[in-house]
Amino acid sequence: CYMSFFGFGQSAELELVLSDAESRRRVEHKTEEGKKEKYFLFYDGETVSGRVVLALKHPNKRLEHQGIKVEFIGQIELYYDRGNHHEFVSLVKDLARPGEFTQSQTFDFEFTHVEKPYESYTGQNVKLRYFLRATVSRRLNDVVKEMDIVVHTLSTYPELNSSIKMEVGIEDCLHIEFEYNKSKYHLKDVIVGKIYFLLVRIKIKHMEIDIIKRETTGTGPNVYHENDTIAKYEIMDGAPVRGESIPIRLFLAGYELTPTMRDINKKFSVRYYLNLVLIDEEERRYFKQQEVVLWRKGDIVRKSMSHQAAIASQRFEGTSSHTEAKTPSQPAENNSRQ
Repeated sequence: CYMSFFGFGQSAELELVLSDAESRRRVEHKTEEGKKEKYFLFYDGETVSGRVVLALKHPNKRLEHQGIKVEFIGQIELYYDRGNHHEFVSLVKDLARPGEFTQSQTFDFEFTHVEKPYESYTGQNVKLRYFLRATVSRRLNDVVKEMDIVVHTLSTYPELNSSIKMEVGIEDCLHIEFEYNKSKYHLKDVIVGKIYFLLVRIKIKHMEIDIIKRETTGTGPNVYHENDTIAKYEIMDGAPVRGESIPIRLFLAGYELTPTMRDINKKFSVRYYLNLVLIDEEERRYFKQQEVVLWRKGDIVRKSMSHQAAIASQRFEGTSSHTEAKTPSQPAENNSRQ
């Protein structure tokens, strides 16, 4: 019968194993279904190496093939354009020439200092993923195995991080001034701010700050904006009086945030806004939005920086040049230049 005709012959399974699987950190990342799963974590410039294990199910039976290869791929998939994958990283290593096997095999591979320019991201309309794919090419059906990894992009912002200060108001009814301590926050940061009421002639009953994530995909006429309220933080209940000042402390660590992503590979952006919302007794809403930049601060960066800063401070101790030693970022840079 037709089915069993294909059932004969050799069948094989592939497995991908990373060479540093025991020591490499794993992180949770959201899948397209919204579930959280753990993946191996990589950074830009890190080598990706391991082995491809080909296990034959029937010993001493031949497996004919047209070649074996392993790929490292970074791609963006827009959900409204399914099946069209935009690859921004595509590396290939051939592991075996066409031929045949009669027993299981292991092949080592290494992609050295791989560029991984963007952060892994699963959104409402877009997904950016990195994965390894091993393929045994065969005439009828290839044997394929994929393994996803997660990439985090790290940043440092040593430059002056200016605060955000704004006055907003409705003429003759309400006039407030608000201030946030920074315009750029790392993902475990605290937003500190205050709101000052200069004029209050409407009955405000409630005030909150929302963190809004806006994902933008596509270009030109096909631009999709997806707004998602990540956090609602109540800062006031009841009516304030003129001259009242209200403090804000919003801890970011508890929320699901990604770094700000601007025009990633000309395909999508992810931006964050602080939205100050006032609601009066007639349920009218007044709000003011302000973009903030979010960035990921790495343990790796922190360790190396603190090490550099330690060396730098030792070097500057006992010297009279205090001007140079003022900021930790300067000596660290001087140090790394040697």
